[in-house]
Amino acid sequence: MINLTSSQLRKAADLQDKIAKLQTQLAALVGSGIKAASVKAVKKGGMSAAGRARIAAAAKLRWGKIKAAKASPKAAKPVQKKKGMSAAGRARIVAAQKARWAKIKAAKPVAPKTAPKAAVKPAKKKFVMSAAAKAKISAAAKLRWAKIKAAKK
Repeated sequence: MINLTSSQLRKAADLQDKIAKLQTQLAALVGSGIKAASVKAVKKGGMSAAGRARIAAAAKLRWGKIKAAKASPKAAKPVQKKKGMSAAGRARIVAAQKARWAKIKAAKPVAPKTAPKAAVKPAKKKFVMSAAAKAKISAAAKLRWAKIKAAKK
């Protein structure tokens, strides 16, 4: 049995199943004392169709409850109207604010009015160098360059 291939083992298992079925048929026909259960039938495993159907139905029910719970808050929540301020409320606030500012202005000391300030400041006069100053700077620069050239020679 150890040296058999997988296909040979499958054939052996099929033969055992056939033998078991034939023995049960024979026992049913003859009614003899042969026990069909004496030979163990290899169960091919798996789940019955009824079992699968029960599990599928339970899963559908479970998912239905989850989806219903997620969908219900959105559907149940009404759209709220955007809150705002009424015209009368706004008018009351404006009136109160004007009264506050009037009170603050009344408490301030009034400064005496002076002559109105010039609206535009006069432009600052641009610095202009006189011709004599330019000549003086030019003469000083020429002397400096003359000393540098004399030092190089």
